Amino acid sequence: MPALMRMALEGLAWCTSLGLLTWVASLARQDASLADRVWPALIGGAGLLYALRWPAADARGLCMAALGFAWALRLGIFITQRNRGHGEDRRYRKMRGRNAPHFGLKSLYLVFGLQALLAWIVSAPLLAGIAGGRAWNWVDDAGMSVAVSGIVFEAIGDAQLSRFKSDPAHAGQVMDRGLWRFTRHPNYFGEACVWWGLWLMAMAGAGWTAAWSVVSPALMTLLLIKVSGVGLLEENIGERRPAYRDYIARTNAFVPGPPRRSRR
Repeated sequence: MPALMRMALEGLAWCTSLGLLTWVASLARQDASLADRVWPALIGGAGLLYALRWPAADARGLCMAALGFAWALRLGIFITQRNRGHGEDRRYRKMRGRNAPHFGLKSLYLVFGLQALLAWIVSAPLLAGIAGGRAWNWVDDAGMSVAVSGIVFEAIGDAQLSRFKSDPAHAGQVMDRGLWRFTRHPNYFGEACVWWGLWLMAMAGAGWTAAWSVVSPALMTLLLIKVSGVGLLEENIGERRPAYRDYIARTNAFVPGPPRRSRR
């Protein structure tokens, strides 16, 4: 079996095993939103596995694994702290209601199995980059800059929102300050940048033979905009929070840009 395929299967085994263990824990706690907490570990862990198991990982591969691990560690800690003590997230409660009875069993494939598969796909650039053997070049510099900027942008956005929500004086208000003045979802934009940057590094290391790994940033961007990110969080939000409608009118949804003059 080719080494690259063997490593890919080992990454899939990691994601599947951790997803299965998290599913068991979710049954005990009646909390399917544990999936959110483990999502970064699935991807970052696969990247570390590739770096440790590849027989000749070079500086690029180790750098990419380190970036993936840094992204995963920061995001995992943030989500765990944010969700602690709040019970199951409302998105999963709605899913539980739609798929009753026996949601616990169904969540094995609806939530945790699907998540493990998606995380494995997202980890693709980490494998492709580690397997590449070209010398470090300017495309690596560009990719690393995009990835690091994405991690920082996402972290700042999350910190600003957490600080805003922790102040009781802001109850019921819309966060439109800091990075949130230029995009309604700076955390999601930053996360997309991480994976586009890592894909550029994979291309730098392996050339067009790594082009297949574009499935990772493309999938992540799709999820963030249309599936589990912007689309899901803003579903009916104008009805639940009327002030948010004006925020939507003047602020880009994803890519940062100057605020527009709102029209009432």
